[in-house]
Amino acid sequence: MSANLRAVRPSRLTSRLASSGQLFRANPRLLAGTIIVTSIALLTIFAPLIARFNPEQANPYDVLLAPTRTYWLGTDSSGMDILSRLIYAPRVDLTIAFGATFLAIALGTPVGVLAGYYSSPVTELGMRIADVLQSFPALVLGMGLVVLSGQQIRNVILAIGIVNAPIYARMVRSQALQVRERLFIEGARAAGASDIAIVFRHLLPNSSGPIFALSSVTMGVAILLTAGLSFVGAGVRVPTPEWGSMIAIGAESLYEGGKWWPSVLPGLMLAITVMGFGLLGDSLAEVTDPKRRKF
Repeated sequence: MSANLRAVRPSRLTSRLASSGQLFRANPRLLAGTIIVTSIALLTIFAPLIARFNPEQANPYDVLLAPTRTYWLGTDSSGMDILSRLIYAPRVDLTIAFGATFLAIALGTPVGVLAGYYSSPVTELGMRIADVLQSFPALVLGMGLVVLSGQQIRNVILAIGIVNAPIYARMVRSQALQVRERLFIEGARAAGASDIAIVFRHLLPNSSGPIFALSSVTMGVAILLTAGLSFVGAGVRVPTPEWGSMIAIGAESLYEGGKWWPSVLPGLMLAITVMGFGLLGDSLAEVTDPKRRKF
């Protein structure tokens, strides 16, 4: 008996690895997105071991140095090591992105599922508020919220979470409108289940499937919004390493002195990261949606 179990376990592991390999081969975008996101996550975890300098320590004697053996990617206008700041920046950006995405899901999902199940003035008011929030440009709305609440990381998370919440509300509502017409919902009603039980036991679990794929996309959007807020001075404060603020600091050197590395390198890292989350989210949506699946 135990020998049979030992024989079965490796075969199951092998089959899972084979199916994962087949999935990545069939969808190269999923593989590329996974590699990028995993690499950025590893930078976040092992930043203290990889970075050679303190990312917030300025050195007035080493201002705007080109890449050298000491400073592999050069220094900025304050003499801070760009490579160390690039490595530490995901710690701030991913923290804000994860927090804002979680908050957006927590705010938007209940509104969407209730609006999809009930047709009442209260749920309609909730969706109209979501429409109003979506009508504003995300960066402008985020700037306004940060200005009102204060320029701190938790307030940046709050602002971006509120900006992205209507996306989840509308997505979950559209799913709930379809799910509530299915036979198992009618069966639950016929069995005497309360509305609360139907919403939370049946409707919500069957309406929240696309959330995981959408969250990967909104993670990229949150990182981009964080960088945008920091670029205009409404986000993370200097000298905290963050890609948007690094681009803003390096922009003056680029325009006046042609020093490209302080702004181009963080911009490149920002673009690669957002692209990675976008590829991952789009691929997950394709994998989880039978209508879009190609394999």
